[in-house]
Amino acid sequence: MDRLEAFAKEENVPIMQKDGIEFLEDYIKKHNVKNILEIGTAIAYSAIRMASLDKNIKITTIERNEKMYNYALKNINQFGKQNQINIIFNDALEVDLDDKFDLIFIDAAKAQYINFFEKFKKNLKSDGVIISDNLDFHGLADNVENIESKNLRALMKKLNNYKNFLKENKEFNTEFYSIGDGISISKINQNG
Repeated sequence: MDRLEAFAKEENVPIMQKDGIEFLEDYIKKHNVKNILEIGTAIAYSAIRMASLDKNIKITTIERNEKMYNYALKNINQFGKQNQINIIFNDALEVDLDDKFDLIFIDAAKAQYINFFEKFKKNLKSDGVIISDNLDFHGLADNVENIESKNLRALMKKLNNYKNFLKENKEFNTEFYSIGDGISISKINQNG
């Protein structure tokens, strides 16, 4: 894992912050999660960490960037996780899955979070959760007016729209955690 973390730093590949990935791993262990959909593979850092928790964990992960996909494939093979991790090379919004998952982990294009959530919620088991990462985006999400870059400001507005979408969503109950770079856990509202 140290090698992957060093590689991510050298190549400027965003991976989960240490306390964020540990929080995710604890959740998976405590709730006996076995079937995971990950949207946004990058170099497969989080997929490998999740798969390493239990040999019975199966992960389907989607990556659209060819360079990242190739790094991920190499890393999955080097860690011997090819029987646990199925990586799909495609834009997640173009992928249709029939499987049901205990956990759907969204950690991809921030501007598409609402679309990812809406598209894949049908793949969530009734007692499953959707976990989203990067909701604070290095503290920038709460300081949109101070961002000089027009593109970054637009991205933060979309991220804040996603947070509001989660807060107002009657179909799901969402809790927010100031851990790592900001994490949310959304569960289906069993009360209607």
